[in-house]
Amino acid sequence: MAVKIRLKRMGSKKAPFYRVVVADSRAPRDGRFIEEIGTYNPLTQPAKVDIAEEKALDWMLKGAKPSDTVRNLFSKEGLMEKLHNAKNQK
Repeated sequence: MAVKIRLKRMGSKKAPFYRVVVADSRAPRDGRFIEEIGTYNPLTQPAKVDIAEEKALDWMLKGAKPSDTVRNLFSKEGLMEKLHNAKNQK
């Protein structure tokens, strides 16, 4: 089973709000997911990102691949660097 970390769109029309979820890659975008690990609100200035870092790192170490947008969010939060360091310590 291929596991992805991606965004689930919430909110109303023209007012998006996203949840960062871990889901099977075959599941629909707003459908079934395994675990919710954070939120992303692009409407605030600056955009508000709230991620459970330990859960995200744990899932990525298990092999979950982040989507392009989630990878950018993780990079801005410094999670990709922590992942790199965690892989080097093993």
